[in-house]
Amino acid sequence: MSKDVVIIPTYNEKENITAIISAVFSQQHDYHILVIDDGSPDGTAQIVKDLMTKYTDELFLIERPGKLGLGTAYLTGFKWALQHGYDYIFEMDADFSHSPDDLDRLLEACVDQGADLAIGSRYISGVNVVNWPMDRVLMSYFASVYVRMVTGMRIMDTTAGFKCYSRKVLETIDLDNIRLKGYGFQIEMKFTTYKLGFKIIEVPIIFTDRKQGKSKMSGGIFNEAVWGVIGMKIRSLFCSYKRKQSA
Repeated sequence: MSKDVVIIPTYNEKENITAIISAVFSQQHDYHILVIDDGSPDGTAQIVKDLMTKYTDELFLIERPGKLGLGTAYLTGFKWALQHGYDYIFEMDADFSHSPDDLDRLLEACVDQGADLAIGSRYISGVNVVNWPMDRVLMSYFASVYVRMVTGMRIMDTTAGFKCYSRKVLETIDLDNIRLKGYGFQIEMKFTTYKLGFKIIEVPIIFTDRKQGKSKMSGGIFNEAVWGVIGMKIRSLFCSYKRKQSA
């Protein structure tokens, strides 16, 4: 059986963190969880520490001194996961916008269908978004259209943040060379995976907007993604994407 970890970045998620951890651990498959907390003033990290006394071998925490960005949180988590020998590494939000019940489906896409990257996709079978205002749905949907036009990727949900990577993908990508730090990070990781020739499968999910806590979304995040994608594409024209040779 594979050894798998779910990485959950947090900032002020005290309303959700206990429930999301419990939900992940209640899945049929045995997942570990790594929470990366960016100095939440609401005590999120302390809640995780208290839960670690119950889940001594399955729950882990990295505390950072402040809000350093979504991308750097995941990069920190990826490196930790590789160092600790995990086979499949997941990205998931703390606020239940990504259902823990879909973790097994992403894992199955990798283990049974041969995906190197499985994406929980909001747009592969229509628009499956619940409780978002229409302007936000349109902004997200057309952001993915824009990214496909610029990059040539055949991925319907290019900004998705619910994903499962096989270990070999994260070992191959030069994580220190990933430049975009906000939601553009999600695009750059997919684009790099795509350029390296790994197999990508989109798994349809229903995305539900958070019910507890405050959204971290902002216009600046999308601006970074829009302009960052152009820069990313230009840089790719001068890069050679080669997989590492097996030892």
